[in-house]
Amino acid sequence: MDIRSLGFRTDLRLLQMTGSEIEDRGTHLVVRTPANPTYFWGNFLLLKALPVLGGEREVVGAFHTEFPLAEHVAIGVDGIEDMTEALRPFVEAGLEVNTGVVLTAAELVDPPALADDVVVRPLESDDDWEKRARLSHRLYAQTSEATFMEFARRRNDQERGLATRRIGQRFGAFVHDELVSTAGIFLTHAGVARFQSVETHTDHRRRGLAAAVVHAAGRHAVDQLRVQRLVIAADHDGDAIRIYRRLGFTDLERHTTLERRPDAWRDEA
Repeated sequence: MDIRSLGFRTDLRLLQMTGSEIEDRGTHLVVRTPANPTYFWGNFLLLKALPVLGGEREVVGAFHTEFPLAEHVAIGVDGIEDMTEALRPFVEAGLEVNTGVVLTAAELVDPPALADDVVVRPLESDDDWEKRARLSHRLYAQTSEATFMEFARRRNDQERGLATRRIGQRFGAFVHDELVSTAGIFLTHAGVARFQSVETHTDHRRRGLAAAVVHAAGRHAVDQLRVQRLVIAADHDGDAIRIYRRLGFTDLERHTTLERRPDAWRDEA
């Protein structure tokens, strides 16, 4: 299946490099991550196109057939346009529509200077990576620690494997040795690198930390990995996209996903 979306192409390449399995069904891809079965966007369907009207329940049924033990539903729709209106039948079928934007840049604008107590550097030690998992859990604090940390530590293992192969790195902003913001970036195709999971502690936002870690990761990709194209994704109407645009990213395409999370999996309050 030819994939139009640069966002999904880079997502899938990263998943392949960390051991995920991708099966082509012609009308859709089935993506599985046996090493991390509760990773929503490591275990999903990617549709080539929207189904005919009334086909949304068949698509959800196909997900359950492929993932009979999954407590979540995750479905991507390939394409580069905004499909929000066309996806209303999926909302009626109980799924949440997430319309994002994929942005790209060749070089990044320097962010504002940080406070003197902030140190930005790569994650290196076991302790660094454990702090990353715990920072992530803070953003889903209403999800049980055991459930979330199992997922987060497995995700760390996947990223650390890429870093060990020297095809990317995760950077963090530390305040008095506490990890308060982080961003990863990894080579996906010749000359192309994709950012992963930009996260900032809720008590440390609006201090320029997200911009700093994204900039550090981007500089690493350009200087060390010799990439010409940086790729990042964001919600179309959130704070993150405004940060990325100020750093020099420009909008390329819309990115559409559908999901239903387990009741136990809740975002920050």
